[in-house]
Amino acid sequence: MKKYITIGTRGSQLALWQANFIKSEIERLFDGISVKLNIIKTTGDRITDRPLADVGGKGLFVKEIESALLNGDIDLAVHSMKDMPGELPKGLIIGAIPERENPFDVMISKDNSKLCDYKKGAKIGTSSLRRASQIKHVRPDVIIESIRGNLDTRIKKLKSGQYDAIVLAAAGLRRLEQANEITEYLDDEIMVPAVGQGALCIETRENDPDIAPILEKLDHFETNICVTGERAFLKQIEGSCHIPVACYGKLIEKQVELTAIVASEDGRQVIKEQIVSSFEDIIKNGRILADRVLDKGGKKILEQLNSNDK
Repeated sequence: MKKYITIGTRGSQLALWQANFIKSEIERLFDGISVKLNIIKTTGDRITDRPLADVGGKGLFVKEIESALLNGDIDLAVHSMKDMPGELPKGLIIGAIPERENPFDVMISKDNSKLCDYKKGAKIGTSSLRRASQIKHVRPDVIIESIRGNLDTRIKKLKSGQYDAIVLAAAGLRRLEQANEITEYLDDEIMVPAVGQGALCIETRENDPDIAPILEKLDHFETNICVTGERAFLKQIEGSCHIPVACYGKLIEKQVELTAIVASEDGRQVIKEQIVSSFEDIIKNGRILADRVLDKGGKKILEQLNSNDK
């Protein structure tokens, strides 16, 4: 086993928290291993003035880090799982998925109002088509406006009056000890989370014997099972930040309930389906769920979105 490990990470406040958490876990679990961070700027970090869907979607936050992994400049990478595309570059794998934080989305509002309380025409900030379409579905009378930037930047924009509320992932706020800012948690009845939201992804090179024992200790079986089902759905539906899709798995006794949606951009159509799966069949059932959503009208929605992009 290697005595020196290099972790590749983005340089945002949340990314550094995540990488340092994995660093501390490795050093706690393995005596004699020293871990350092290699901060890598990604395309997604450089482009902050446009919605992600307009500039390439999911791979924007991982591509440069994956290149460093393939080149051997780093030993493993720590990502937010929701940033991971359905397909990984050849030679790379998701080696471990640590225990998940709260997976849901939250509202932070200027005056502590909840989603049902906002006045007509209230301005809601989000950079996610998935969040925007689901909000429009339950509140078609509010205005969705794009917001980019790190956590502190978004909260400052809210408090300066640019927005009446913003939508964020609960996990980031909780990890950075800013949960006190949260006005309202949006459970999966209102807003289905992004695939892998709240979970970390430890990405590594395939068949790396020096890293394998570390991955085994970092992995959380229950989280891995749920996220594996979500990602099977994502891969089958070929989802990205370009389209409003979501899938969330939760344990019910010794099975996983997967809930998924495909939504139109204006929120008028939301195709929502569920499936209950055994652990053994989680990949197969994630794919089946994707096919169900497509057959029930999701395919037509996606075709319309793709035609609008051309």
